[in-house]
Amino acid sequence: MELRYEIILYGREEDQAFIAKVPELPGCAADGETYQEALQNVEIIMQEWIETAEELGRTIPEPKQRLMYA
Repeated sequence: MELRYEIILYGREEDQAFIAKVPELPGCAADGETYQEALQNVEIIMQEWIETAEELGRTIPEPKQRLMYA
């Protein structure tokens, strides 16, 4: 499954962790000790979020298309 949702990734000072959030999927977030680990973890959580929504018969938001400017 190819996931094309926006991911917001930022560092947290108090514990030096990185947080990855998916705004289009409510409650979908993950963390990691590195940027790459947080990104890998959130990809897993996104798939689980979608699978759970499907099992419960809930609507899965379509990824928003972002305009790219040069």
